[in-house]
Amino acid sequence: MNKIDKPIINLIKKALQEDVKDGDITTKATISKSKKAVGKFLVKADGIIAGLEIAKEVFKTVDPKIKFESKIKDGSKVKYGDVAAIVSGKAQSLLTAERTALNFSQRMSGIATSANAYAEKVKHTKAKVIDTRKTVPGLRTLDKLAVKLGGCANHRIGLFDMFLIKDNHIEVAGSITKAVEACVKYNKKHRTKFKIEVETKNLKEVEEALTTKADTIMLDNFNVDEMKKAVKVINGKCKVEASGGVNLDTVKAIAATGVDFVSVGALTHSVKALDISLEITL
Repeated sequence: MNKIDKPIINLIKKALQEDVKDGDITTKATISKSKKAVGKFLVKADGIIAGLEIAKEVFKTVDPKIKFESKIKDGSKVKYGDVAAIVSGKAQSLLTAERTALNFSQRMSGIATSANAYAEKVKHTKAKVIDTRKTVPGLRTLDKLAVKLGGCANHRIGLFDMFLIKDNHIEVAGSITKAVEACVKYNKKHRTKFKIEVETKNLKEVEEALTTKADTIMLDNFNVDEMKKAVKVINGKCKVEASGGVNLDTVKAIAATGVDFVSVGALTHSVKALDISLEITL
């Protein structure tokens, strides 16, 4: 990430406002304005580092005069004891920015670390592990960036960039066929080219979906044997996504069925932050 876009800058400002509000009273009371300090981002667990560019922007937002030097590139493997970055400047500024910077970098590094573990499990197959919309409201852009830094791929960003026909859409529309046809008509009417994905729950629904113009068929909560049968039936006519019941213990076997994508909500909804601290010295 070479340039931080405006929505992320606004997110950082909002996070700082939430934390700082009228001022960091402890720091103001205990640290003189003239005091200078140096801080080291110390990694305390093995994983994948992410969010250093965001952390840098946090410090720069608090105090543009702060110097931030990344020692490791986002997306790189780190181990216990590594120094990921060094910051220097006014001690007050470093202490005020510390928690917000760590909140972003720890969460993003946790996501990237998890994504890397999944990517390693499926690297012998053609399948790509992809994320979902199960993100913390307001943090989706950063969550999905972290997924990519960890070696997995992004699915749709939101409700606006791809048709994803789920069971409730099918129920209300009347059938898989009717729902897909409605999306095709939408594209034609609005002169758009949004891809169409449709969820299926069994082989009968897979067969129906194959008669439509769906670009991707989702196999929702199929077991491995059912997935193999579905992939054989689909026979390359469209892309295939496996969804539901995916974890690090099951993803390898799922990827080996021949599906193109394996979606994992846990990448972003069940994040274990990577342990990183900021150690400040004078």
